[in-house]
Amino acid sequence: MTTTNALSRQPTKLDLASPQQFKFSIIKLPKVEYFCTSANVPGISMASALQQTPLKDIPVPGDKLTYGDLEISFMVDENLDNYREMHGWLTGIGFPRDREQYSNMLKSNVDRFPVIGKDSKKTDPGKVVSGATPIGPIYSDATLNILTSKNTSNIEVRFSDVFPTSLSGLNFNQQAADVEYLSATVVFQYRLYEFAKAGKKATDIVT
Repeated sequence: MTTTNALSRQPTKLDLASPQQFKFSIIKLPKVEYFCTSANVPGISMASALQQTPLKDIPVPGDKLTYGDLEISFMVDENLDNYREMHGWLTGIGFPRDREQYSNMLKSNVDRFPVIGKDSKKTDPGKVVSGATPIGPIYSDATLNILTSKNTSNIEVRFSDVFPTSLSGLNFNQQAADVEYLSATVVFQYRLYEFAKAGKKATDIVT
């Protein structure tokens, strides 16, 4: 029940969130998550509909949400291991060279929590009618862990069925005046994301 008492409506925690207090993890990309420098909580939006009346049309809520992209940036290591790790996932989905690229990706390590399914590992878009299911290695799960001011886990943003849609290029330049390091940006799509207290079940209720 909503309360109108001014004192009881004041927040009990006044600490502010810092954009530097986070840790991003994605099961399929251990080398990428270690060097991650930025991540975002995507925005969401809902279209409205108009209910017609003899006078002014009345806007009413729609019934579908649109989620923004999940985007992360990471520093690239000297051997390009993390870049190639990300590149391999993207080319595994698109298999530009041959179908073996897709097959190798399906044989890769467990990508999601809690357990990967068996049925999608045999799915080949060139041989079967249905596409890969959301429990297959095409997808991964990811978590944006928002930390407190004392660097302890606080809120988790859990992304389900993540897959990449773009990977930025690498620009080399011998005329750079200062010491610079390469970084890359990845854009992901996903099924949805949910908030949860660290180690707890996801919930939409703020307590």
